[in-house]
Amino acid sequence: MSRATVYGVGTGPGDPELMTVKAVRALGRSTVVAYFCKRAGAGNALTAARDYLRDDHVMLPMVYPVTTQLSHHCDAYREQIEGFFDESAEQVAAHVAAGRSVAVLSEGDPFFYGSFMHIFLRLRERLPCEVVPGVPAMLAGAGRLPRPIAMRDDILTVIPGTLPDAALRDSLALAQAAVVMKVGRNLPRIRAALEALGATDRAWYVERASQGGERVMPLSEAPDGPAPYFSMVLLPGTGQRV
Repeated sequence: MSRATVYGVGTGPGDPELMTVKAVRALGRSTVVAYFCKRAGAGNALTAARDYLRDDHVMLPMVYPVTTQLSHHCDAYREQIEGFFDESAEQVAAHVAAGRSVAVLSEGDPFFYGSFMHIFLRLRERLPCEVVPGVPAMLAGAGRLPRPIAMRDDILTVIPGTLPDAALRDSLALAQAAVVMKVGRNLPRIRAALEALGATDRAWYVERASQGGERVMPLSEAPDGPAPYFSMVLLPGTGQRV
């Protein structure tokens, strides 16, 4: 009999058809399905995986604490979020200790800004863990552009929009091709950085890539103000050899 295992299952960017065969098989081997969510919803990963769930799956919601009113850089936020991941990891571990494999659903890819990595880092030395890669949202977004995001000798840089203004601008200045993740309330700052660099004309805004309500447009046409959580800014490379 195989050992109970923690599977970090990448569910892709939101389209259920972009889940991999391996991800679906990991769900089939699991008794418990754990998923991250806010208090008011099921979460994107669960929505993407819903067609592949069984009636006898034991569902384990891991509900994020309400921390939107706190700065992500303050001690109170870190204490709440670290405590949340500690508790979630122990809930997963309890099922595995009882002989039940757990599929932890992760939006996009588990190791690419995915919440599962925090469970993995807490359990990797105690329990069998397996990462099932998923299609990153940035590639779903790039697939909607009228030109490749990177070709020939382009160097692709992935930049979190949460960087301070100077670091954000410097990172974009050095990038031949770029994907800016974690846009949300940072969209005005990202737009300003690109405008300062004279790069707005080749930047694209993608919202909810592969999901219902998807929007794709030049950044110059994107709405003012904050963007939804599932949004990104893409800067295709020129494809010129260096």
